[in-house]
Amino acid sequence: MAKFQIDILGCGSATPSVRHNPSGQIINFRDRLMMVDCGEGSQLAMRRMGIGFNRLEHIFISHLHGDHCLGLPGLLSTMALHDKGGRIRLTLPQEGLDRMRDIISFFCPDSPFEIEYQGVGNEPCTVADDHAMTVEAFQLKHRVPCLGYIFREKPKPRHLRGDMIKFFGIPIADLHSIKQGADWTASDGRVIANERLTTDPEPSVSYAYCSDTMFSPAVAEAVKGVDVIYHEATYDDSLAEQARRRGHSTAREAGKIARMAGAKRLIIGHYSNRYTSTELLLRQAREEFENVTAADEGMKIDLL
Repeated sequence: MAKFQIDILGCGSATPSVRHNPSGQIINFRDRLMMVDCGEGSQLAMRRMGIGFNRLEHIFISHLHGDHCLGLPGLLSTMALHDKGGRIRLTLPQEGLDRMRDIISFFCPDSPFEIEYQGVGNEPCTVADDHAMTVEAFQLKHRVPCLGYIFREKPKPRHLRGDMIKFFGIPIADLHSIKQGADWTASDGRVIANERLTTDPEPSVSYAYCSDTMFSPAVAEAVKGVDVIYHEATYDDSLAEQARRRGHSTAREAGKIARMAGAKRLIIGHYSNRYTSTELLLRQAREEFENVTAADEGMKIDLL
């Protein structure tokens, strides 16, 4: 089966903690690696999880608060020392693009690989698109410009029915179009409907990354229909007012977003360092949405 896996490098919030690293995740899609946020210590977390630096193709930064991007110069410097070749793409809010380019140019002046910068403005847009996946960016509700990202697996090809392919004597050259949903026309002019030649593919899977953000119905609308949502859960109910002041969410609000969006699964993270256990946050999120997982460093979450 094709891989679609989330590797948690860090799920703590801004204040350093001995329990959690700052934000960072690896998206492993069919053995292609992408990163979302790169807090301090991300490259060390990658080493601990056995994730190769040189396999990274694209890094998505949600916003320019330190706990989400200060690990980036160090990671790129290490990749340069390892003589990574080719190109790496860096996507981030347009407002911080020039500043980040200056920082990386200072620390990585002679990089052996090309760094391609992509700035994202206020409108939702597609920031990556290939034969198997699209990545969309949308605005979150934080104190500074902040992006969420949706990773969508494209529709998979249909499964061929070997018995019917053999029965009609369909040549190999025609199989690709049939897997894509096309009918087949025989040499005598008969049209054989695709549903006679194939069966349905496995459903495609989607994943949304939402950190940092305060509770907002607009966020729920942006991720509506996504299968799995990662949403910050910095505080419990007793600190709801503090969450609003600081542009963050409670665990209960994360659960509400998942329910409003019609998700199948919720992953919470970005915990305040005041919590030595995720039990309270999990319980409050589950009062709004049943299927909740608490992120933890080193966790590998299969989405397929």
